[in-house]
Amino acid sequence: MTPRRLALTLALATAAFAPLAAHAQADKPTINALEGYFDFVDANAGTILPEQIPAEDYRKFYVLDVRDAAQFAKDHVPGAVNIEWRQVFAQRAKLPKDKTILVYCNTSSFAAQAAMALRMDGFENVRLLYGGYNEWKARGGMEAFARASKKN
Repeated sequence: MTPRRLALTLALATAAFAPLAAHAQADKPTINALEGYFDFVDANAGTILPEQIPAEDYRKFYVLDVRDAAQFAKDHVPGAVNIEWRQVFAQRAKLPKDKTILVYCNTSSFAAQAAMALRMDGFENVRLLYGGYNEWKARGGMEAFARASKKN
């Protein structure tokens, strides 16, 4: 490739990505909310292990399954409500502020995004089920606490 052609290619590539860089700039309130979110506590404070929840305590939570409807229909944590992760923020008015929301997906990745958005909107009652549904199931589901207690 000639130096002139290389320069032209680089200029076009830069021009093509320039609008993306401009859109990546967050406004001041968004930046403040993100800084506040990341400063609020240590990394694991918002997570709960399945072994930490006695079966009868699930009733104390608003259990939110953010997987798609087909996965929810196949199996879910008993008593869970299903709102697909991309819709959680839009439907946040349906969520309680006076009860702890225990949110999960299959592995915690989408649930963590939903939890972060809710926390940034002022929901201080959101907790993430560590490892998501897959880990919950692998650790014994509703009996994870009882199993862990027997080992100790």
